[in-house]
Amino acid sequence: MARYTGAKDRLSRREGFDLFGKGAKLTRLAVPPGVHGPKGIRMRSQYGRQLREKQKVKRLYGILERQFKRYIEEALKTKGNTGETLLSLLERRLDNVVFRLGFAVSRPSARQFVSHRHVLVNGKRLNIPSYQVRAGEAISLSSEALNIPSVKEALKEKDRKIPDWLKRKAAVGMITREPKMEDILEPINVQDIVEFYSR
Repeated sequence: MARYTGAKDRLSRREGFDLFGKGAKLTRLAVPPGVHGPKGIRMRSQYGRQLREKQKVKRLYGILERQFKRYIEEALKTKGNTGETLLSLLERRLDNVVFRLGFAVSRPSARQFVSHRHVLVNGKRLNIPSYQVRAGEAISLSSEALNIPSVKEALKEKDRKIPDWLKRKAAVGMITREPKMEDILEPINVQDIVEFYSR
């Protein structure tokens, strides 16, 4: 199971967007990474804009290039809106669903919960972060996970907004329908990604 283990602030600064949910801990978001500081405003080409959007979404969901390309290929094969299908595939990943349900504070911590077998799908333990959760499947946490302090804090949080395509009661959640484009909270231009791979 490959994943990025390098400096995370650098990636957020490159995209100009808090990718890992660090909030106030993230410093110098407006300054791109690099030893020589900001180099002024440069005009981005169409290719450059599409590449940045693709990299942002890849890093946001914590996946590498080969796996992301497979999601694109799967989305291109299906009928209907390719961009919406792609976002639906990414949103229905088990680690993302755990994060969206509010069981974890960030996607990396949600991925760790799944990898450490703390997440149950229909009562069965799963340790595959990329598992595609289907509508009607119940997602819950193991009894060990419920004793983790960060999980206790997350479950007590009342302000956490759960997307409309999910339903949660206490420590059990469920997908009620497939996510749509308007359900995505982050600023993603999916058209740029589809065009990047359609060249």
